[in-house]
Amino acid sequence: MANTFIYLQAAPVNIIVGSHVWVEDPTLAWINGEVFKISGEEVHVHTTNGKTAVANISKVFPKDTEAPPGGVDDMTKLSYLHEPGVLHNLAMRYELNEIYTYTGNILIAINPFQRLPHLYDTHMMEQYKGAGFGELSPHVFAVADVAYKAMMNEGKSNAILVSGESGAGKTETTKMLMRYLAYLGGRSGVEGRTVEQQVLESNPVLEAFGNAKTVRNNNSSRFGKFVEIQFDKNGRISGAAVRTYLLERSRVCQISDPERNYHCFYLLCAAPPEVREKFKLRDPTSFHYLNQSRSYALDGVDDTQEYLATIRAMDIVGISEEEQASVPLEAIFRVVASILHLGNIEFAKGADVDSSEVKDEKSRFHLNTTAELLKCDVKSLENALIKRVMVTPEEIITRTLDPVAAVGSRDALAKTIYSRLFDWLVDKINFSIGQDPNSKQLIGVLDIYGFESFKFNSFEQFCINFTNEKLQQHFNQHVFKMEQEEYTKEEINWSYIEFVDNQDVLDLIEKKPGGIIALLDEACMFPKSTHETFAQKLFQTFKNNKRFIKPKLSRTNFTISHYAGEVTYLADLFLDKNKDYVVAEHQDLLTASKCSFVANLFPPPAEESSKSSKFSSIGSRFKLQLQSLMETLNSTEPHYIRCVKPNNLLKPAIFENANIIQQLRCGGVLEAIRISCAGYPTRRTFYEFIHRFGVLAPEILEGNHDDKVACQMILDKMGLKGYQIGKTKVFLRAGQMAELDARRAEVLGNAARTIQRQIRTYIARKEFIALRKAAIMLQSQWRGMLACKLFEQLRREAAALKIQKNFKRHIAKESYLRKRLAAIKLQTGLRAMTARNEFRFRKQTKAAIIIQAALRCHVAYSYHKNLQKAALTTQCGWRSRVARRELRKLKMAARETGALKEAKDKLEKRVEELTWRLQLEKRLRTDLEEEKAQEIAKLQDALHAMQIQVKELNARVIKEQEAARKAIEEAPPVIKETPVIVQDTEKVNSLAAEVESLKVSIRYFTTVVGWLQPETYNILLGTKTENQMKLPIQNE
Repeated sequence: MANTFIYLQAAPVNIIVGSHVWVEDPTLAWINGEVFKISGEEVHVHTTNGKTAVANISKVFPKDTEAPPGGVDDMTKLSYLHEPGVLHNLAMRYELNEIYTYTGNILIAINPFQRLPHLYDTHMMEQYKGAGFGELSPHVFAVADVAYKAMMNEGKSNAILVSGESGAGKTETTKMLMRYLAYLGGRSGVEGRTVEQQVLESNPVLEAFGNAKTVRNNNSSRFGKFVEIQFDKNGRISGAAVRTYLLERSRVCQISDPERNYHCFYLLCAAPPEVREKFKLRDPTSFHYLNQSRSYALDGVDDTQEYLATIRAMDIVGISEEEQASVPLEAIFRVVASILHLGNIEFAKGADVDSSEVKDEKSRFHLNTTAELLKCDVKSLENALIKRVMVTPEEIITRTLDPVAAVGSRDALAKTIYSRLFDWLVDKINFSIGQDPNSKQLIGVLDIYGFESFKFNSFEQFCINFTNEKLQQHFNQHVFKMEQEEYTKEEINWSYIEFVDNQDVLDLIEKKPGGIIALLDEACMFPKSTHETFAQKLFQTFKNNKRFIKPKLSRTNFTISHYAGEVTYLADLFLDKNKDYVVAEHQDLLTASKCSFVANLFPPPAEESSKSSKFSSIGSRFKLQLQSLMETLNSTEPHYIRCVKPNNLLKPAIFENANIIQQLRCGGVLEAIRISCAGYPTRRTFYEFIHRFGVLAPEILEGNHDDKVACQMILDKMGLKGYQIGKTKVFLRAGQMAELDARRAEVLGNAARTIQRQIRTYIARKEFIALRKAAIMLQSQWRGMLACKLFEQLRREAAALKIQKNFKRHIAKESYLRKRLAAIKLQTGLRAMTARNEFRFRKQTKAAIIIQAALRCHVAYSYHKNLQKAALTTQCGWRSRVARRELRKLKMAARETGALKEAKDKLEKRVEELTWRLQLEKRLRTDLEEEKAQEIAKLQDALHAMQIQVKELNARVIKEQEAARKAIEEAPPVIKETPVIVQDTEKVNSLAAEVESLKVSIRYFTTVVGWLQPETYNILLGTKTENQMKLPIQNE
């Protein structure tokens, strides 16, 4: 929508520096400030948020600085009736929780988003009962009371039109209206429930089948509701009825992301498993009519619980699950489920040209399921979808449809079934509530969707905005009529006031044969028409219409300039959504259904239309229903309530200016004020006018003039033209109030300057006397302060001398002590140095003596060692001689070689046995922890025995050596070399080598045992040490 502001009152030309004004603000819509500079047509303003704004003088509006802080309850009382003044007044009242405000006889209700029970209790109803309109604070009860009194006094039906966008509080306002009317009517309904309660109890059913998620609201009504409360001649409620209008049928087949289809489809998909199994349902993503949008669930809403709540509500209106009920609940949900399955039937090209057939087995399954749920013949259903019968005077022709036409036939059948089901539910609810056919007067409450403008607008928004254009025209006519009554009552001339009508927009949409709806129907009747040809037809037809705009960057979009602003529509789906075929095959198929409920939804048609199909469109039906609604409203006396949503967060105490302004435009409130501004927007009683502007002519106030004459004289003195003076009020044209306020501000400014001049003179003389007195006192104080300073200076000089004397004495003493301490330290250092030198000399002398002694000792030791070495050399020569002698005796020792070899073999076997046991111990150590100690003991015993044997062998060797030495000593000293001795020596050497290898094996075995048992290792280590001590003996 174009972001254009509606300037309700011409901008004043008498704005001066210092004036308080309103200027546009991108965030707050309007912000007030003070003019500090005017440069030609530009006005510079210091705004209240600390910024500076520059605006054209035509877009700057004066602010009423004398307006009550809590606002006025009727905005026609505003001194400046313009857009920022209206917005500021509503904001001030909303801060005080004053949610209702009048604009003439129109009530503006701002949703507080919190409970205000004190506004709707019985005491409040008693106060408004019988009270005159405007005597008490604005209230929804006052509107209902006026309608009730008008009905009773004039005998004419009344209507209360409640409008506003989703979330504005229309439903709550409707409840309050019906509560108050039930309080006035005083009749209880069936089974102890009031009529108002019965109507409200039907809401969940209507919401389930008529509400859906849209871009702005999760529970938006996609139909209009007109609740008729019927009264008898005594003013008692005798019945009620719910009339629905303009159901959005195209939503059944086509939805856009992120919107949803009607709630009932999702509730049925969330039903208990046995219900879903009965109707062969799965999750919503599996159905074509639901998965066109990715939105399947609502935040904070449990579809299963909502399903149960809907079941309970349907039971209240007479639709139950019991088989004996007039209409079983199963029949209704059977129809809803059949629509879902019907949407999943797809078509493919048939064998013949321009023919079609069911696409695949999946589509065949959904076809069979649809026929089963509707209890009709499968073949008949298939033929109704893909074939058409054309009746000519000569013959009946049956032709097939191509896949695209078959899909259109399928969607037309789905929309027809759902529309008939919704109409039946409304009739059932009305039957449950109860109507009075003899009632001659009623009060109707209309709750219908408001003006819509989204980023992408389609056929649904076109129809809704068409409805609002119609209602706005009705609203404008009513407001203009109220203006006329006000002028007639005051007996002023109003014949020249021009009434601004929106008939040109309505002609653009509905006029025949050249309106948009007529062109759309014409395009739908031609099979080869597309949205592009439709758009081009619109561009050619309305190229000179000021209300029709062609976008520059699109070939299929078009823009309509509505009363609330420009809205751009996407023509892509207009043709598909407008088609509403009334097909004879569909009628015959469902009339022949074996389900009585389905058959009753489609009663047999009239004889003349049963043989052919007649074209029908959603737009045409929409137009006819709208005409019916307007006829109903025109036959009643209308009253208007405009509901406003203060913020999109749905939280209390938040007032979004831009959001409010947009809703006031869409609700027609600013349009009503525009009509008021076309005449005399400012009205003041004589007393109020004289009280405010009497300062402009004080001489008139001093005279004894009538109030009306005095007002006339003041206006003549100011030179105003075009105003009117009625019987009790002064009527001013747009801008005249600002001019009078400017003159009044000038007079008051001059008076203020005179007062300021006298006051400033008095203040200046008073300040001079006070200043002179202060100067005298200041001089005396200053002189006293100078004397005090002189005395203080002398006292400080005497004190300084004394301090200097003591300080110098202290400095001298400190210097003496420092020098004395330095001398003592110097003496101490010199004495210490002398002592250290003496100590060093003595230490060097002692070291020289020690070195000399050591040298003499070394010389003596060297002599001794040389002597000892010569002795050893002599001994070695002698011993070698003795050894050669012993060699001669080795033959005797050779006899003992066999015994040594046998002992060696035993030792080898024993070592092998010990090695095998060691390996066995390694393998079994993890499993035989208990036997390890025993094995180690055995090994120790074996080792001990072996050591004993080794000792015995060593002893025998020693004995043999001694025997040999004795034999050598006894034998004659003849040296003779024999080969046997050489051989015996070699054998001895080999035996000695084998013994050494055995010792190495014993060492290895000892090491391994040490790994197994630390204690055993210590024992073996001791044994090894003992053997090592004995081995040198054996070697020798």
